[in-house]
Amino acid sequence: MIYLNSFNLPPIDEEEHFLNSFRRTCYDSYYPFNFFTSDKQLGRIDFSDITILCGSNGSGKSTLLNIIAEKLKLYRKTTYNKTQFFDPYLEKCRYELSVHDPLQLKSLKRLSKIITSDDVFSNIIEVRERNENLNFKRELIFNEKNNINRYGGQGPRGFNTDDPQSMKAYTDYHQKRKQSGSRYVRENVGVDERTYSNGENGFKYFTDSIQPGGLYLLDEPENSLSAEMQLELVQFIIGMARFYDCQFIMSTHSPFLLSIPYAKIYDMDNSPVSVCKWTRPTQRKNLLRILQRPRLRIQQNLNTNPTTLRHTTTRVDEY
Repeated sequence: MIYLNSFNLPPIDEEEHFLNSFRRTCYDSYYPFNFFTSDKQLGRIDFSDITILCGSNGSGKSTLLNIIAEKLKLYRKTTYNKTQFFDPYLEKCRYELSVHDPLQLKSLKRLSKIITSDDVFSNIIEVRERNENLNFKRELIFNEKNNINRYGGQGPRGFNTDDPQSMKAYTDYHQKRKQSGSRYVRENVGVDERTYSNGENGFKYFTDSIQPGGLYLLDEPENSLSAEMQLELVQFIIGMARFYDCQFIMSTHSPFLLSIPYAKIYDMDNSPVSVCKWTRPTQRKNLLRILQRPRLRIQQNLNTNPTTLRHTTTRVDEY
């Protein structure tokens, strides 16, 4: 399902008009002005049900996701870095939705959100803090149970049959006294939330946060996920888009996410930014260069210092 058809960034003439009217010269940068339309030559983005922004660090992937999320006023859990010129830039952006019914728009806004790696790590910390609070409360409840046992069979002191609060306290006391210490603590405190590894927690956070019928912006969702978990995330995204009417726009470095069938991929390293296949020759060349880089460095070190290999071989032979 495609909810967001397209997104238009400010044209060059509007950017120049704003910058010319802004006469302060104390700023070194007016980012994101003069970045996408001038440097990247990117004016309009057309979306499919799964759209991917790929590129190197600093290519503008996350910034573009934040621009779209803020313009659409999507829910976000954590804050993000933005410059003073972010809001004026947003005012000049335009977008086109495929949904126009007020009820559908309300449902779409309720479900849609942007999810970043900061959200995942923040959730990990929140679970730890909640469990720590439970441990602290558990000690207090144990002390309360011990105080109850101290009354013996007499019940609370100052018992008055004419006082409703005193009657309630007396009844509660006998109910609590019948329970074992462990049962009393469980009923009054509860149990710890199950803790996961960072990767398991990250994957669970995505599956819990993404609901049918929503627009979801994912900023590098592969962070903290192993290769196996990334493949599971790929299957989850494909299933939610195909069977549960979700639309995804995400930035990634992961070749697993880039390999999603029929995904529309924008190469943010190109100028102008263009749609590409992840198996294009330049992409393969970049991947091979990255994979071969450690090997090339070792080979260069051996060429510049051939004794390194000889010393290593000698030590191995001697051993």
